[in-house]
Amino acid sequence: MVLRCTKKLLDVLRPPEVSALEPCDEDWYANLLVLDRRKCLLLTHAATLFSVFESDVRVGQLRSTREFVSGLLERELQEESLPTDTFGDTWSEALVVAKTADRSVLGCMNDMAFLAEVAVGQSGGLASLDDRALNRWLRRNINSAQDYRRPIDLVREGLAP
Repeated sequence: MVLRCTKKLLDVLRPPEVSALEPCDEDWYANLLVLDRRKCLLLTHAATLFSVFESDVRVGQLRSTREFVSGLLERELQEESLPTDTFGDTWSEALVVAKTADRSVLGCMNDMAFLAEVAVGQSGGLASLDDRALNRWLRRNINSAQDYRRPIDLVREGLAP
C-alpha cells in the first residue's frame, strides 16, 4: 500500500524513508487537517476519490500508520457494506510512505477539506460533528476529476463482474 502524504503529515510522521515511487491509481493520499484546533486525517484513494475523514486524531495513532489507516479503511468499507478487501489486504501489505504526486487528487482533497471545515462550523464544533454522516456525504459528492461521478459509485462499479 502506497500512502502519499502531504508535507504537513510527513512532518508529524517523520518516517525513516520517503519513497520516490511513480504515482499509481491504487495509491492513497493522506492530509493532516487542523479543525477546531484538533488534528484530523483525510485519506483519499487516487483512482476513485473514496475518502475517509477521521477527527481528533493523536500523533501516536498517526505514527502507527499502517494499523491506523487499515482500521479506518476497514471500518468505512463495512459502513458502506463493501468487502473489507475492496482495496486489497491493507493489514498484511507493506506500507510505503511517499510524497504526494497528483495535483488533481490534491485539489479534490482541498475541496473535501473545505467541506469538512464547513461541516464542523455548521455542527457547532468538532465535538458535535457527525463523522459518520460527513464520511457518507464525502463519498457521495460529485467530483469533476472523476468525470462528475460519485466516489462510492466508482468503487461499486470496480467490484462489478
